[in-house]
This record gives sequence, C-alpha cells and structure tokens, in this order.
Amino acid sequence: MCCVGVGRYFTSCAVFSNLMCVCLSDLFLCCLCVADLREIVFVIQSQSNSFHMSWAERQRADLLQQTQSLTQTPPPVLLLHSLTDNEGDWSILPLLPDVWRVTSYVYHDADDVTFIPQEWFLGKPLHDEESTIIHHYAFAENPSIFKYPDFSAAWALSIPLLDRLANKVRDDPLKSDFTIDLKHEVALYIWENGHGPRLTAVPELCTEPEHSPTAQHCATTLRRPGEPVKKEDIFVAVKTCKKFHSERVPVVKKTWEREASLLEYYSDHTDPSIPTIDLGVPNTERGHCGKTFAILERYISDAVPKTSWLLVVDDDTLISLPRLQMLLSCYNPSEPVCLGERYGYGLGQGGYSYITGGGGMVFSRAAVVRLLASDCKCYRDDAPDDMVLGMCLNALGLPVTHSSLFHQARPEDYSRDFLAHQVPISFHKHWNIDPVAVFNRWLKDESVSTRPHGLNKSTKEEL
Repeated sequence: MCCVGVGRYFTSCAVFSNLMCVCLSDLFLCCLCVADLREIVFVIQSQSNSFHMSWAERQRADLLQQTQSLTQTPPPVLLLHSLTDNEGDWSILPLLPDVWRVTSYVYHDADDVTFIPQEWFLGKPLHDEESTIIHHYAFAENPSIFKYPDFSAAWALSIPLLDRLANKVRDDPLKSDFTIDLKHEVALYIWENGHGPRLTAVPELCTEPEHSPTAQHCATTLRRPGEPVKKEDIFVAVKTCKKFHSERVPVVKKTWEREASLLEYYSDHTDPSIPTIDLGVPNTERGHCGKTFAILERYISDAVPKTSWLLVVDDDTLISLPRLQMLLSCYNPSEPVCLGERYGYGLGQGGYSYITGGGGMVFSRAAVVRLLASDCKCYRDDAPDDMVLGMCLNALGLPVTHSSLFHQARPEDYSRDFLAHQVPISFHKHWNIDPVAVFNRWLKDESVSTRPHGLNKSTKEEL
C-alpha cells in the first residue's frame, strides 16, 4: 500500500500477504502491517516525466526506509515507467506478464513464503450512480452494482490472481480499441463477466488529506500541491465556431474567462464583439485537427505574447485556471510536457496515448516547438486533433502525462466518491446541464485572486 506521509505509523492497519500492490507516483506509504514484507510486491504507477519519475524514486526510497524501521527484508518496489518501453504499459494489463515474471523470481528465492490460495482483488470501491458514456453505459439497469477501485488510494491483487491474469494476457492478447477510464476497465477485465473476483473493500486504503484527523486509520492519504505559476505564464486558446458564438462563448465569459490573463477565441468567422480570430480553417463537424495545428503555429509566432504554457480548450469546456496554475507548478516548461486526461488507442496492439481534447490539452512551449519541427501534420482538417497529436507525440517519443483532475465529461458521468476527494480542474459538455451552475458548484473558488497563496491552503491534489 502507499500514501503521502513519511515515517508515520498507526496502531490500526490492515494485514495483507502475497500481494501485488499498485499505487500512484505522488503517494507515499505511511502504514504497512504484514506478516512478512517479502509477501508484497509494490508497483508504483510512475509516468515518463521528470516530476513523476522523481516522485516515484522518493516514494520507493520512503518505502525502503520504512522497512528498515520494521527490521524486515525490503520488498520489491517496481517503477512502472522503467519496466519496459512499451507505450501501452501505463494501462497496467499489458504489463502483467512482466510483473509476474519479477514476482515469481522473488517468491522462488523465498522458500519459506507460503501462498494464499484465494484470488483477491482489493481496493477502495467506487461505483456509478447512473450509466455513463465514459463506461460505455455498462450495467445500465443497475450501475451501482459494479465496484471498481479508486487508483488514488492504491489497489492490490493476490499473487494467484496475478498469475492467472498474466497467463491470460500472454495467451490471449488484449483487443480493446480505446482505453478511457482505466480503473473501470481493469476491474471489468478482472471480473471477467462474473467468472473472476469482484473488488473487496479495504477501509485502510483512503483518499483523505495527508494531515486530516479522519485519516488516523489510513494506510494511504493525499498530498497538497505547491505554489501556483503566474497566470501570465499561460496562453489560453478557445476553439469555437460561428454557430456557437451566441450559445457557448457567453458561458465562458460568465464563468472562467476573467481568470485568464492571455486568451484568444479561434473561429471560422471574425466577430469583433467577442472578439474572435479567423485562422483561415473552415469549421468541421467532426475533428478539428486543422484548427488546432493552426493554433500551435500561432502560439510560437510573434502574433501572441511568449508564454511557458499553452492551454487548448473547446468552447464547451468548463475549467478552473487557478487550479491549473497550481498543477503546473509541478512541471518544468523547458521540458516537452503534454498534460491532460490521458486516453489510449490500441494499447494492447502497439497503439498510442493521447490527451482527450474536451477536458483541456496543456502543452509546454518546448513540446509545441518539438511537435511543429517534426514532419507530423494533419491528414485532413477534420481529423480528430487529440488523436493525431497523440500519434505525433508517440512517433517523437514524447510522453503524454496524465492527471485525473481533467475530465472529458460532465460531473454526473463520474462516481461521486471519486470526485469527493478531488478539487477538479475541468469538465466538458453542456448537454442536459446548466453549465454556469456546474461551474459555480465544482470549479469556482471564491476570491481566488485576493488570497496571498491562491489555493494552497485548501486544494487537495492528485497529480
């Protein structure tokens, strides 16, 4: 298990054995209570970004330091980003044979470790209140019946279950086209239409703030972020078109536009009352690749002020720019950073990752320069811009960095318990909602600009 909080141990904790535990790279272990640490293999869901790699190394060091305090043999601690070079390994399932290979070596060398025979799938359970598009409307008649793990709290597989799943992945390669919500898709794969185990709730796997009084029993907690970047360091590009000038653009102006220092609206029609800029790319009903690449070209030109970060959003994206400023404090804009909600296409067959556009796509200047210096272009103006960018990044070997604080869909499309421990950065779509009310409930922070430390005193963060 893993969580934020160094060197702190609690009297109340869960007892586990023969497990593969998976945890995020920005969490630290603060409680571990097992019969023998050799019975656990830790996998840290690290990402190929300098910030996340650094955090993963710190987490591994903390885990090993705690084992010294417990006077036990250190357990294996694996960093996901360093196990293989396969782009799809962040989706966990393709990596299971490799994890099992390492795990089997560990147990082969420990003759006195006894396997538990049961298949266990452990975590903090989430469920859908209503059927949702991000889960392909699964369990439409009763969405709450299916439980899936909150990755922010860590999750675990017993070794017999890991063994069976590794063999399954090896013998029957994954065939799913799109990877959208990994935690739900992993749970479905393990459940196997009722033939595999359901998720078992473990109360000690928590998503409480690090120093919360309610976290006294927790093995995992969440960390707060650092100081925000300046709003002048972010250039905001809003994609729109003439037919939405009077419908969607006013929502942006009523909600989050005021928090932007540098913002332009890009349309197929020049409207000085907004104002909008016509980039010379006709509006398309499907993808907006031509428009997005024109935005990238404009961003590195002399037409706009030079900034460290570019944010590209749709005109029906709802976003908190102060919270984005806080998140970006973790990243180095001199590196090629591409940040947002990560989806995947064909990951089981050598596919690629991409930032889904509706929740907002964030690029460092260095990333935009690398993209445009390559030969990667739109194959059509109406190609899906986020997926084409994903293919380009994959071809260039540039990582896509995921944050669960960006959301491609509306708040009602996500589990309440999942959103409960977040301070989200974005949501997307105006369908069947009052977008201003949604912004005010989920994304508005009172008097953000007047507080000396912005959101630092109140924001819980998952990076």
